[in-house]
This record gives sequence, structure tokens and C-alpha cells, in this order.
Amino acid sequence: MHTITPKFYCILLLIFISHNINGKEQPNEKIDIDLIVEAKHILTMDASNTILENSSIAINKGLIIDIADTHQINNKYRADRFISGKNRIALPGLINGHSHAAMTLLRGIADDRSLIDWLTNYIYPLEQEFVSAEFVRIGTELACWEMIRGGTTTFVDMYFYPEVISQVVNSCGIRGFVSSTVSDNQTPNAQNAQDAINGGEQFIKKWSKKSPLVTPILGPHAIYSLNLEQLKETRRVAASTDTPISIHLSESEFELEYSNQNYGMTSIEALDSIDFFNGRTIAAHVVWPTKKEIAILANKNVGVVHNPTSNMKLASGISPIADMLKAGVLIGLGTDGAASNNDLDMWEEMRLAALLQKVTKMDPEALPANTILRMATTNGAQIIGLGDKIGRLEVGMKADIIQVEFSDVHHQPSYDIASHLVYVTDEQDVITVIVDGKLIMHEDQFYTINTNRVSNEVATIAEKIRNSVKKN
Repeated sequence: MHTITPKFYCILLLIFISHNINGKEQPNEKIDIDLIVEAKHILTMDASNTILENSSIAINKGLIIDIADTHQINNKYRADRFISGKNRIALPGLINGHSHAAMTLLRGIADDRSLIDWLTNYIYPLEQEFVSAEFVRIGTELACWEMIRGGTTTFVDMYFYPEVISQVVNSCGIRGFVSSTVSDNQTPNAQNAQDAINGGEQFIKKWSKKSPLVTPILGPHAIYSLNLEQLKETRRVAASTDTPISIHLSESEFELEYSNQNYGMTSIEALDSIDFFNGRTIAAHVVWPTKKEIAILANKNVGVVHNPTSNMKLASGISPIADMLKAGVLIGLGTDGAASNNDLDMWEEMRLAALLQKVTKMDPEALPANTILRMATTNGAQIIGLGDKIGRLEVGMKADIIQVEFSDVHHQPSYDIASHLVYVTDEQDVITVIVDGKLIMHEDQFYTINTNRVSNEVATIAEKIRNSVKKN
């Protein structure tokens, strides 16, 4: 019989402890990851609208790899950076489905005018005079700054110099669907429709896989700025390059009259007659659809982007959102450009969208808060074709996440998280913005934008515009 001496026992114990500390058998060894985001509440925006309490999100290499109780996450992972969640709500980043980013430089320049007067007598002349690659760069940086500040992590844009916009999107760290605008009018970067279509096709080919944040698309302006043959050509190019189309659709009574006079049909019927909707379509505004047209939109899976503030300001009308949702139309939200809004605040769009439907239908239940939140997140993601990647907080999804601070006076008390987000929250409540797993704003610090430089550049060009308006 062998006797284990105390000395020998101590040696064995030390070997065992060392093996379990340094070896693979260590049960509590933490996994190294990029980021942990804590939250008092997490709105996952999954199919069940699940809200998690006192939980955290584990992020690595741009993806959500785990969501669980904060204690569990902290025991399992060791992150390069930790974001506190005290009094904070985490939810998917907001998706602005329709904008003209560079037009932030024309904010308030022609208020209180009708759409056609606004476009023809003010916006178009100013664009002809001032829009350049530099104008677009500065205006888009300003817009990205504003959108990030308010929790927008993805936006769909329609303007000129799409390559410049794409460069800004990439440098600012936001996610952008950038369209090359197609119009039959001479524009700052095209002589006519065919020139714009050709340029758009080249832009798509160049940027299709250049940046994970940039998706190049085509942006035929509207049925009144292009004829049906030109619109067919934009769809052909979109089909050949496998890209979506963004278009203004059924925005005003002027558009309806134009289409009826020229084609004997409404604009939606006219586009359907040329198979324009046989491909992913992002339709902005859609204020005046008939029941027949709503059925067309639903059957062709057209994504509608509601822009309540712009529609109200330009007196375009009130879109029948509740009716379209009931018919199965997929609806998201957008701000339009700051020249017709006058800001890029998606929280404002959510609130107004809900209130407009309630008062129009004389039904307080017409558009509940959870539906509105889905329009700004999951629906928007589906409309642009990224429903399997963004718009929800689930394992395997891209880490496009925002935190909203719920400690300020207007959030006290808080009984229903979704309701508070829609009816109380504004852009100043957003405390953290993460896109593709990268922290781009936290507690008023911007990591991808030199805000002082942008402010100075905006002031310089604004003075030139102001002087031009005074002369005219």
C-alpha cells in the first residue's frame, strides 16, 4: 500500500489547478469578443415583439452572436468594449426609406409653397446653380451626422453624384442604399434620361461589391419626369444588374392628372402596364392610391415608404397607410429631404404617422405603436431586401443597434416601452449608435465624422446660397 504524503498531495493539487486555469478544460474561460451592449430593456422586434429585461447583446465581427441575461453574458464573454445599459433601451437601428441627403443644405430655403412651385421655382434653379460634387459631399456629411444623431443606421437616398454620396456613406459608417437619379431633364451630372441611365448602370457595376455599407440602386424620379419607355429602360437595367429601384409614386394630385392626361391611367396603373413592378421597388409617398392600385401594390410586393411630415408640409395629402397595411402592402417610413421636412428625425415620422391615421380614420386603434416601430425597423429592412440581415435583434443578424436613454424628465414614468418610444422619444434621446458592429456614436461623441469641419463647411456654402436667394 502506497501512502500519499502531504507534500506529494500538494504537488498534485497544484498541477490540477494549473491545468484547469490554463488548459482547455477550464469551464469558466471567457470568450474574447468585440463588444457587449447592456440594456434595461431590449426590443428585439422579432415576430413576437419580444422585450428582454436586464439583458445584454454580445457582438463579434459585425454580428450578434448572443443575447441573454446580463449576468450570463458577462460570465461567458470578455469584450474589448462594454456599453452600459442603465436606464437604456436597446433596439434595431432605424431605417429611413426615402431621403435626399444632400438637400440638407437647402433646409428651409423655400418653405410654405406647393410641391410644383417648390420644385420648379426654387429647388430646381438653386440645384442648377449650386449642386456640384463638393455640394453633395458636404450636404451628405451633414445629413449622415443628423441621421446618426437620431438613431438612423440605414437610409435610402436619391440624388446626384452617387459616387460622392457612396464615399461619404462609407466614411461615416452608416448603411446607405444610394440611387443614381434618373430624369429626362438636364441635371448636374447628366444631360438627359439616357445619359442618366447609362451613368447609373456604370455606378452600380462599380459599387456593387465595393463596400459592405453601400448598396447602389437606380432612382427614376417620377412618372412626370420620365416617359414610359424611359421607365421601362430603368427597369431593364435594374433587372440586368439585380438592383432595386426607388421612385416617387402617386405623390400628388398633379401626378395623377399628368398620368391620366398622358396615358389615360393613374400612375400606378401605367407603371403596372409596362411591368415596372416586376422587380424590387421602393415606392416613396404613395398618397393617392385607389383600392385597385392598393391591390396592385400588394400583389407585386411593392414596398411603400410613408413620408408623413413632407406630405403634410407640401399639402400632398394623407396616405391611406392603415388601408394599405390591411391589404397586405409592406410599409416603411422615411423623412424625405430636409428641404421639405425640415429635419431627418425618424422619431417624428413615427409619431406623426400614427397620429395622422388615428385622426383620419377617427379610430385611436388605427395604427398602434408596435406597428409603427416595425415600419421603422423590420418593414424597412424587408423593403430594401435586407430583412434577413437587419431590422431585428437576433443571433446571426448584423449588429445595427441603438440605445435610447429613458432617464430624462419626459420619460418618467414609463409603463409601455413601445408606446414611449413612438409617442415620447425624440432624436436627442439616442445615446448610442452601432452599425455593422462598429460604434459610431456614443454619448454625444462621433467617431466617424469631424463635426466641427462639417459645421464650418456648411456655414460657408449656406452664405453663398443665402446671397443668391437675396439677389433673386
